[in-house]
Amino acid sequence: MIKVLIIDDSPLIRRLLTEILQQAEDITVVGSVEDPFEAREMIKRLNPNVLTLDVEMPKMDGISFLKNLMRLRPMPVVMISTLTQKGSPITLEALELGAIDFIAKPTTNIKEKFSQYAYLVQQKVRVAANARVRSFKKAAVVKEPLLPSLQFLLNKVIAIGASTGGTEAIKEVLVTMPENCPPIVITQHIPPVFSTSFAERMNRICTINVKEAEHGDKLRAGWAYIAPGGLHLSIKKQGISLYCQLDDGELVNRHKPAVDVLFNSLIETGAKNVIAAILTGMGSDGAKGLLALKQNGAYTIAQDEFSSVVWGMPKAAIELNAANEVVSLEKVTQRLLNQAIKK
Repeated sequence: MIKVLIIDDSPLIRRLLTEILQQAEDITVVGSVEDPFEAREMIKRLNPNVLTLDVEMPKMDGISFLKNLMRLRPMPVVMISTLTQKGSPITLEALELGAIDFIAKPTTNIKEKFSQYAYLVQQKVRVAANARVRSFKKAAVVKEPLLPSLQFLLNKVIAIGASTGGTEAIKEVLVTMPENCPPIVITQHIPPVFSTSFAERMNRICTINVKEAEHGDKLRAGWAYIAPGGLHLSIKKQGISLYCQLDDGELVNRHKPAVDVLFNSLIETGAKNVIAAILTGMGSDGAKGLLALKQNGAYTIAQDEFSSVVWGMPKAAIELNAANEVVSLEKVTQRLLNQAIKK
C-alpha cells in the first residue's frame, strides 16, 4: 500500500486529491495539510511513501520546502503545478531539486475529464513510489563540453527520447555537448508551455543552441531541437537536408509527443547516420522505435537502471535487444559523440 501525504493550501484541492487517490486499491491518503510547517510533523509521524506538494503556498513556498526536504530527508515528491507560463519555470526548478514528477492543478472543467485526470494522478503517484530519489546537492561547477576540438561527421544526427526524470537527464547530456556537435532531436514527454520553458532553460545553460522545435526547422550542427508539448516531432529529408515536422495527430503509446514517432521517422532519413539514446522514463514508448533504428543500422544506447529515476523505457528497450550498449547517464554524451567522430 502506497501511503500519500497531501500538502496544499487549498481545501478544495486537498479534498479532490484525497478522493482521487482513495479510489485506488493500492494507495491510501494518510493525511492532508495546508502548509509545509504542518507537513514536517506529519512526515515524522506518518512516514508516507509519497508527498504531493503544491508549488505556491503562503507560509512557505513548495520550492523552499522541497529544497530542505531533499537535503535532510530525500523522498518521492510529486509537485502540483499550474500549467502556466509563470508556473512552468518553478516546476522545472522543482524537478532539478529532486521532485520525481508534476501534476497539473485541477481546473474548473475537471468534471469533464475526471476519470482521465484521476488515472494520471494515480499513475504518477505509483511511479513516484518506485522511483530512484536523488538527494539535493548544491549546484556543481559548470561542466565543460566534451571533445571540443574534434571534428564530427557532417551527416550524423543524434536522437534522444525520455519521460519521467528526463528533463534532468537531458540536461546532463546537453550541458557537455560541444558547440560543433551533430544536430540533436529530442522528444521528452512534457505538456505544452513546459516544453517552451524547458528549451529556454537549456539554451541558457548549454554551450550549444537549444530551441523548441518549429515546423520546417532545418537541422544544423550545434543545435538541439526539443519537441513541443502536445505535438509529435518527426524528421523529414528534403534533398540532402533534414527538417523538423510537427504533427497534431493521435496519441501514440498514450503520448504526444511520442518517442516512437521521432525514432521511426529517422529510419526513412537513413538510419545508418543516426545515433539514438533512450533515457529514464515510465512505460515503453520508444523501445520499438529504437529496435527499428538498430535493425536499420543506427547505433543505439539505453540508460542503465542505477542512473535512471524510472527504469521503464530503457528497460523495455533492453528487453527487446534494441540497444547496442547500456551505459550510465554520465557516459551517455561521450558514447553519443564517439559514434560521430571523424576517424
